[in-house]
Amino acid sequence: MLSLPKHLCRIVGFNDLTIRARCFGKLSMTFFFILSVTIAHAQAPNDNIENRRVLRTDETITSSTVGCTVQRSCVDERLTGKCIEYHNDQWFEFRPAVAGTYYVNIGGQRCRDVRGVQLVVLTGTPCQPATYRILSCTSLGTQDDLFVPLPSLRAGQSYLLDVDGYLKDYCTFTLQVSGQARGLPVVPAPAVPQSLPARSRVVTLSWQVPDSLAAARSCRVLRREVHEFRAREIRREPLAINTYGQRRAAYTLTDTLPGPGQYLYQIVAVGEPTDGPPTLLRQQWLAYSQLRPLMPGAVAVGEVFLTLPLARYPRRAQLAIVISNPETGQVLRRLPLTVTTPSQGRLYAQPWLNAGLRQVAVAITCYPPRGAAYTEHLLLPLAAGQ
Repeated sequence: MLSLPKHLCRIVGFNDLTIRARCFGKLSMTFFFILSVTIAHAQAPNDNIENRRVLRTDETITSSTVGCTVQRSCVDERLTGKCIEYHNDQWFEFRPAVAGTYYVNIGGQRCRDVRGVQLVVLTGTPCQPATYRILSCTSLGTQDDLFVPLPSLRAGQSYLLDVDGYLKDYCTFTLQVSGQARGLPVVPAPAVPQSLPARSRVVTLSWQVPDSLAAARSCRVLRREVHEFRAREIRREPLAINTYGQRRAAYTLTDTLPGPGQYLYQIVAVGEPTDGPPTLLRQQWLAYSQLRPLMPGAVAVGEVFLTLPLARYPRRAQLAIVISNPETGQVLRRLPLTVTTPSQGRLYAQPWLNAGLRQVAVAITCYPPRGAAYTEHLLLPLAAGQ
């Protein structure tokens, strides 16, 4: 039975797998997560390969990697290269009744981190890695609903599916093997560009729909900020027919970014479920920041700025910046930022100067690519360009 220190929590009742608790003192969010998933998700029965869960075509099951362990004698990371690092895997088996192309549809991911799950599909004798043949190895990297195609499966052949939390993530998810794809195709996102972000929130996207996608009916336009768990559909663009009865090939969309950050746009052509799988047409990162980089000779005369000392932080570090009135503590601005160049940045500060401020308090929490996060508290002046 789970027990907690008395100064933290007193258990007052049980209802199936739900525990109602009255807690005293301040618990971290990490503790709450560990407590909730430990109670809600016991170790999956198919944690071991001999107890693998048999999947029927189009059957949707719900499972979780929480509490699972790895049978080291039943896996071999040398077969999958850098694709997977086993941490909390579980096993499934699928035997198609009819030969053809199938899709592993993964959805409903609820994970501790942003990473999602990873999937290995293979043939061979269970727990004899020397006999394994890897058909697919996929690390999702998001919590979007995604599908992995499995072409040319043979009727009656046993296929093993191994699902693990990507980079030691803990996830609840749904799993289905079907003749129809659901969600987004699994395609690695391009690297986040290191170029300077634009200063305008208005962005324009352009894409082409090839004639080969004759069954496509519309294009889904999805957007995800780099720190978000999953993409959002912001527009569904119907495919238009011109006056000559021909389908228009070129499309353009204007969007307004909700705030500073780096955003991944995905354009996906879709039809009816029986028309074939969705097709990814384009992926593109677009960034917006109200910071103005300091360039030699590029200082505007008379404008008042707050200069942020970004050069002291490592490249690719994530910064959480809070600017406040040093006298009252009133928060003036919160700003997320990724360090892309070893330079400084300027934030327009004329309204603060007009309010009588000559300096501001700045708290910068740095999440470096390696190592622990840390916070610096600075008192910075507002300065006019010369």
